[in-house]
Amino acid sequence: MTLCSAAAAVVGGGVGAGQQTTGPRHYQNRAAATAMRCCAVPAGGIAARLRGGSNSSSSSNGCGGSSNSARRGGVSKAMAPGGGANLTQGGLIVTSQDVRSSTTSTRLAATPSWHPDADPTTMDPDTPTPGFASIEEALKEVAAGKFVVVLDDEDRENEGDLIGAADKMTAESMAFMIRYTSGVVCVSVENEWADKLKLPLMVSSKENEDAMKTAFTVTCDLVTSVTGISAGERAATVAKLGDPNANAEEFVRPGHVFPLRYRDGGVLKRVGHTEAALDLARLAGCGPAGVLCEIVNDHDGSMSRLPQLQEFSTKHGLKMVLISDLVRYRRKREVLVERTASARVPTEHGEFTAVSYRSKVDGIEHVAFVYGDAASGAEGENVLVRVHSECLTGDIFRSARCDCGNQLDMAMKKVAAEGRGVIVYLRGQEGRGIGLGHKLRAYNLQDKGRDTVEANEDLGFPADSREYGVGAQILQDLGVRTIRLMTNNPAKYHGLKGFGLTVVGREPLFAPITLENKRYLETKREKMGHMFGDELILSSAEGAAAAGAKGGKSGAEQKDKKNGAKAA
Repeated sequence: MTLCSAAAAVVGGGVGAGQQTTGPRHYQNRAAATAMRCCAVPAGGIAARLRGGSNSSSSSNGCGGSSNSARRGGVSKAMAPGGGANLTQGGLIVTSQDVRSSTTSTRLAATPSWHPDADPTTMDPDTPTPGFASIEEALKEVAAGKFVVVLDDEDRENEGDLIGAADKMTAESMAFMIRYTSGVVCVSVENEWADKLKLPLMVSSKENEDAMKTAFTVTCDLVTSVTGISAGERAATVAKLGDPNANAEEFVRPGHVFPLRYRDGGVLKRVGHTEAALDLARLAGCGPAGVLCEIVNDHDGSMSRLPQLQEFSTKHGLKMVLISDLVRYRRKREVLVERTASARVPTEHGEFTAVSYRSKVDGIEHVAFVYGDAASGAEGENVLVRVHSECLTGDIFRSARCDCGNQLDMAMKKVAAEGRGVIVYLRGQEGRGIGLGHKLRAYNLQDKGRDTVEANEDLGFPADSREYGVGAQILQDLGVRTIRLMTNNPAKYHGLKGFGLTVVGREPLFAPITLENKRYLETKREKMGHMFGDELILSSAEGAAAAGAKGGKSGAEQKDKKNGAKAA
């Protein structure tokens, strides 16, 4: 079921966006609110790809895309139970609209009153979402060798995992995990630890078709294992992966335990269960690995959602926490970026204050251009924001292959016209995170017929490698609380919970469509879920008719569109 279909089902059932909620029983209804405000687009459009996954109709997946149930596992030492106007541009029909005053799909619904983002300026980061345990409580459980149940956002995977510290694993706790989860027991480890233990990626980034791009390594067992599949032997393997004195010679490959490579920065960089598992283990003072596995329903093996997870947690005496609460907990105690300088920068669009930041994870410098009263001009509510990924070819040299430079110009003009706003410029994200040299190689592949997604994958990279946690922390540091986000990319909506940010509106940036960038824009819509208001990509015949009505397009342009559509 996609988020949009989930929204239809919920609204059809009588739960409106404005209905008052009082507790976590309404947690899943937020999928409807998310869909109504982020993906109310023409049928067959974007919603099924919000998670970056396939269009699988698996009943066990509540947000579109294939189920990832065969994927992770967790356990512990005593981890036992109980413990507008139409505009035609090159075949694209765009409906203009005032997103600030209209009641169209681009207007965001109000945040539910029970959610921490409802009042981010006064919410204590250590106070859990009502109905869930605090992170401090969860850490005590993990340190004591018990499981906790961890849920991610309903607009991500919308699932709960059993999570614990790997070095606390016992045969008893492993038996419990196997009994109530998918049984694919996974262990989250840092890249350096995986390298030391000689655990390379199972498949290259190009071959990784997992919806969340989970970084599986080759499987392993302890060298002393007989079969490696029993609860006791799997427990021993997991515990050794969490032993800081372990070495590569103590494991055989392949095996029956699935290590996962953790993203540096943890949940502050990627709000996934892989990162949550290791973050919880380390914060609890345990070894360098966290164990995790998806909880499934006992009667049919389908993925457990909030109501079933609440019942499960109560039955077995387990604490239940949210990854978004873990983000808030970590954000209170640590940051990914530090402010380094600020200066007045006059531009053709007006005078901005440039504020520079340095990432503590990789040392990359980023910058925020603030329009208003110096660096504090963006503080408060309803701030117009653009989070822009660096594109040297488009932003500086005005390449016609993409719409990046045009979008940056339009964003700066909008902020200046508004009299207040922020442009966050994230460096190190060339080619959606693959780097300048690889982007130029991708251009050569595109000239040979590959689209922008296929070219990245041919080079061994994901379609999109970017993360927006750094941008969220920059906005938080600038005092921004609620934002009107200038973007066509739904991925920028996700992962903001816990950073004290609430997206209250989306303002699209429609760049001019040309012969050079037309196929690129179509691919972003069709394969990457980018939204262009109420646009429709017409068939070549319809496009020709529409173009003719507006004065006509060249035969070469129509042929280019037809060929581009086939290749995409």
